[in-house]
Amino acid sequence: MQHSFFRRATLGALSLALAAAFTPALAADKSVAVTAIVEHPALDAVRDGVKDELRAAGFEAGKNLKYAYQSAQGNSGTAAQIARKYIGDRPDVIVAIATPSAQAVVAATRDVPVVFSAVTDPVAAKLVKTWSASGSNVTGVSDLSPLDKHLALIKQILPQARRIGVIYSPGEANSVAIVDALKKAAPAAGLTLVEAAAARTVDVASAAQSLVGRADVIYAPTDNNVMSAFEGIVKVAQQAKLPVIAADTDAVKRGAVAALGLNYYDLGRQTGKVVARILNGEAAGSIASQVSSTFELHVNPAAATRQGVTLSQAFIQSAKVVVR
Repeated sequence: MQHSFFRRATLGALSLALAAAFTPALAADKSVAVTAIVEHPALDAVRDGVKDELRAAGFEAGKNLKYAYQSAQGNSGTAAQIARKYIGDRPDVIVAIATPSAQAVVAATRDVPVVFSAVTDPVAAKLVKTWSASGSNVTGVSDLSPLDKHLALIKQILPQARRIGVIYSPGEANSVAIVDALKKAAPAAGLTLVEAAAARTVDVASAAQSLVGRADVIYAPTDNNVMSAFEGIVKVAQQAKLPVIAADTDAVKRGAVAALGLNYYDLGRQTGKVVARILNGEAAGSIASQVSSTFELHVNPAAATRQGVTLSQAFIQSAKVVVR
């Protein structure tokens, strides 16, 4: 009886080992590495949206998903270092949030799947050749701004405005693409574009100051440097009574008069869906780059007053979010 028991136990253990060896890999084996060029509310919301969508799709960090996150703290050199580390780690997917981080990762690998997010123009940034399925290891979700609607918003709030000042980072492909598009679109709206370059975060406030007397309104695009130092723009705007209209809705609670923009958390959820498709077996190159078509109007009446603007009650009531 004892001999028979041990033989059955041995055979049972062997059967379990063989079953494990021939069981297909499950979600527990998956890994996602996330990086962003800098931490500010919009990009943080993308990151959180990605993580929450992956959880909803059955991939939960710390349980059945290896998850890593690193910020480049606004430094392109650090972004490249993070890209090299991640590629060495060989995750199933790298998620690169914002143009500089996406460019660093895409430049460093041709085989690890890359999903970009919060990139305004992935073609101009040379992440993909067209908006169609790339056939490469890259796909993602764009935060392309509706510039025609932004210009219409400026004219609605400030019908008398003629000169629109834009602060941007000349080294960020995302921002250069926005400025080029604004140059083409502004004349049709009866506006002249006045540029103020800010190569570094510390240059943003002085760029805003340079627009005083040269612009009737400041337009803050989805630029990572601009958003990281947005409070410096608001301080200048209040002192000079120079209204600020933004592309990033989060800027409204930070002091912009109004913004028509994406919900960046929702953009993260949309990005997370793409990541989950790849984790479930689809090739990144078979998924076309996407854009979001849902935009929200956020307004801040108190900020408007401090910047010399009065918003009509009808306009305020039309907003999705009113910051009090």
